[in-house]
Amino acid sequence: MPIAPSDPTAARRLWDISPPVDADAPVFPGDTPYQQRWVVTIGPGCPVNVSAVTTTPHVGAHADAPLHYAPDGAPIGAVDLTPYLGPCRVVHAIGCRPLVTWAHVAHALPDDAPWPPRLLVRTYARMPRDAFDDALPGMDPALLERLADHGVCLVGTDSASVDPADSKTLEAHQVLRRRGLRVLENLCLDDVPEGDYELIALPLKWMRADASPVRAVLRALA
Repeated sequence: MPIAPSDPTAARRLWDISPPVDADAPVFPGDTPYQQRWVVTIGPGCPVNVSAVTTTPHVGAHADAPLHYAPDGAPIGAVDLTPYLGPCRVVHAIGCRPLVTWAHVAHALPDDAPWPPRLLVRTYARMPRDAFDDALPGMDPALLERLADHGVCLVGTDSASVDPADSKTLEAHQVLRRRGLRVLENLCLDDVPEGDYELIALPLKWMRADASPVRAVLRALA
């Protein structure tokens, strides 16, 4: 009898980069926090537990849709999934405020080597999980332009936004819109070393939503 080949991915380590989502998960001030109630519970005449959840689609690790920052933008259920799956590079820029700039990531993106198609930036030593960070680190629009020029299709951050929390112009988000970049926010990169990985962070097929939670993971390349 022929022996089935072993799964080449079986021994590849996974990093779960999704923070916990529950009633304590911080959300942008004024947004809808996570709430859950039980519709039915297991008991006489009922064989299952069923809950109802109310929350913002921007809770926890999530993917923004173009609809989030453009009135005519695509909802998250209509975007191409390709950017959310594939090779990526994690770069540490811990402590950078108020913006992640080219100077913070240049060490990981040498001009004499190909750039990765996806870039995840760690800005916190420990990601805030109990309260919203009003002084969150955003991303320099000029950096996003440069990444797009080099073929990057997705950027990710452990911050709650690529723009400062008090921004009204959302300059970084507008670069995402104009250059066709996809974005992941609220990733938990606390324990992830700098380096190259496979990213798996697929959004839900919510056909009218401005964002979607993702269960984001990184997988070792070998």
